[in-house]
Amino acid sequence: MSKNKKIILSAMLLALLIVLSRFLSIETQFLVLSFSFIPIMMSAIWLGPKYSMMIAALGDLIGALLFPFGAYFPGFTLSAAISGLIYGLFLYNKNNASISNIKFLLKLIISSILVLGLVNIFITSFWLHMLYGKAYLVIISTRAVSQLIMLPIQVTIIYILNKLLNPIFDKYLMQD
Repeated sequence: MSKNKKIILSAMLLALLIVLSRFLSIETQFLVLSFSFIPIMMSAIWLGPKYSMMIAALGDLIGALLFPFGAYFPGFTLSAAISGLIYGLFLYNKNNASISNIKFLLKLIISSILVLGLVNIFITSFWLHMLYGKAYLVIISTRAVSQLIMLPIQVTIIYILNKLLNPIFDKYLMQD
């Protein structure tokens, strides 16, 4: 894929990320229910870890500056970047070689568990603990429930979207 196509696709996914995270999400002080994982994970699949990390971090930064839910905190941007990196490392198929559905599903499940467990439960809970001074274990337990609910939803949606969008991606974007 040419660099121009990567930049254009990144911009489109970034715009979609901001809309999904800032306008089509349910957010409380400790819980966020959103489909903003879709553009991050699709960028990880199509563009790789560098782009997905950049899109996730810029999405958080731009969204927080233009459409804030509270004061900006760089820890959340760091968490977003780590999420993009993890998804990119696991889901990107650098050589665009065909991989089996089972192998892709396994990579998808492992990356989702790492992001939802490590980043969203433990690291983001630590940032919330730092910001609000609430008990760390209480924040973790509250966030763990929502992340456990999101795991099968996230894996199912990305698996289906990948199956539907990959032929279009290969046909229109992979040709230079």
